[in-house]
Amino acid sequence: MRFDYATRRKILDRAMLWACGLAALAAAVPLVSLIVYVAAQGFRRFDLDFFLHLPTPVGEPGGGMGNAVLGTLTLVAIASVVGLPVGIFAGVYLAEFGKKGRFAWAVRFTADILSGVPSIVTGIVAYGLVVRPMGRFSALAGGIALGFMMIPVVTRTTEELIKMVPNSLREASLALGVTQWRTILSIVMKTARNGILTGVLLSIARISGETAPLLFTAFSNHFWPTGIDQPTASLTVQVFTYAISPFDDWHDQAWTGALVLLLLVLSINAFAKFFFKNSRQLLR
Repeated sequence: MRFDYATRRKILDRAMLWACGLAALAAAVPLVSLIVYVAAQGFRRFDLDFFLHLPTPVGEPGGGMGNAVLGTLTLVAIASVVGLPVGIFAGVYLAEFGKKGRFAWAVRFTADILSGVPSIVTGIVAYGLVVRPMGRFSALAGGIALGFMMIPVVTRTTEELIKMVPNSLREASLALGVTQWRTILSIVMKTARNGILTGVLLSIARISGETAPLLFTAFSNHFWPTGIDQPTASLTVQVFTYAISPFDDWHDQAWTGALVLLLLVLSINAFAKFFFKNSRQLLR
């Protein structure tokens, strides 16, 4: 049977549509499977005690990872203080002043390289720069290591979002006699703030699940954090420690910790998608 040209086009179009749909389904299956399996395993210990209590010794009932949850929030806060100002201002420079030139090229190239550096290498660098001079592991060292990982993501996202701001807004502000730095702060960054916030949320989502840098910097602690200059627990390291242990009770808590991390990352990504959608509407 021979088909005319129009029929062949329709058949090819339907075939490609089905192929794309199957590929999308295949991409969604691992994520859905991961969520369902981790939720099924982790909900057994998912209660308020998990967030409020310290870990208990092996064989004793109860306990939780309250110190690890608080430690993770502390590490993310320190990382944000370290990484966000550098990343945002570097992105502003590249978008507004560094469109050409060797220095701007070097900054972009460095940001791209840093985004691909293995996290364990970042941890080793932070160990040499912070842990060895201090003489001990600390939340400060862990936060600095995670902050290094935030910088390239925030830098490149900020640059691209600021480039999307129409030049007509800049020209209108400058025509009214507003200085350039004031135009950037009051007009450009205000217009692109939702997009910048998207990059911030994505960078936080990335560092929230990191384990390797914290093994060299923050290490761990079975007690409540007492200061940023002391070792501190984190959900990722606690899950790793419990998962490789031979005790069933610790395995259950490790699954619950993994569920908390998964919910945290999913929530941050959902917020980032919401803010990015709004930022695109504002920039049109």
